[in-house]
Amino acid sequence: MNHAFGSKHRFNSYSGYFKKTFGERVQKITVDAGFTCPNRDGTLARGGCTYCNNDAFNPSYCNPQKTVAKQVAEGIEFHKVRYRRASRYLVYFQPYSNTYAPLEKLKTLYEQALSQEGVTGLVIGTRPDCVDGEKLDYLQQLSEKHYIIVEYGVESIYNQTLDRINRQHTFEQSVKAIVETAKRGLHVGAHFIFGLPGESREMMMDSVKQVSQLPLTTIKFHQLQIVTGTAMATDYQKHPEDYPLFAFEEYIDFIIRYTEQLNPDFIIERFAGEVPPRYLAGPGWGLIRNDQINIAIEREMKKRDTWQGKYYEP
Repeated sequence: MNHAFGSKHRFNSYSGYFKKTFGERVQKITVDAGFTCPNRDGTLARGGCTYCNNDAFNPSYCNPQKTVAKQVAEGIEFHKVRYRRASRYLVYFQPYSNTYAPLEKLKTLYEQALSQEGVTGLVIGTRPDCVDGEKLDYLQQLSEKHYIIVEYGVESIYNQTLDRINRQHTFEQSVKAIVETAKRGLHVGAHFIFGLPGESREMMMDSVKQVSQLPLTTIKFHQLQIVTGTAMATDYQKHPEDYPLFAFEEYIDFIIRYTEQLNPDFIIERFAGEVPPRYLAGPGWGLIRNDQINIAIEREMKKRDTWQGKYYEP
């Protein structure tokens, strides 16, 4: 076997990365710190990205009415019952843009999270246009004592797609934010969606070359899912032919071929997204969970004797 991911995986797995980094299982605790984003509050636009409905992703203990400290404590209790092996936690600032506030406010929220017992670091989800040198310098200071990763919603390398889904930023802005973050020795994550309106399968597959050049630590992929109550759900009803949605088997084939060309150093955090079926306004994959998707991908990779980066060209 020509790949270096151990006998268990044919890709750089997230769980394997954490075991290597921390020597044990680390659990993520999601918090909602009450952030908005410039795409919702009128600074750039209103209504947000056309696919956005955060209720579809938030755990029950996430509630911006509660302090970050209280959400972390409740999250730890929740996970202690579910995952008894975890004793260290990363606090995941997830909904909306979690660097979109004055630096002093960010310091209060981040430090509140880091002061909770068992918390070893932060995962900060945000937009590439919501960071600046000052905020990144502060995160660099935090990273001297804690694990810090900044995760950017990039979604697509194509600016016409970003326009269509009302992202209100360009791919060039994403590249700049990722490079500036990595330059400070911070971990960087990026999120991409496959099946966005107007993108052909070839366009999606071609993006791997540019994506592989980015200085990323982790990467997340989602197949597009049409979520109820979103502008995209309305658009999809009118123009279903514009949406190249993936059937399950087709996606497994696509994501394996994409992964074969992907930078083998990237840690793949997820291959696909889960949305509870009750939130779907378009076709879905039923009750297939993320771990089942991973198993299907591994099984097919083994069958094809392939792995992450097999055809990667630096």
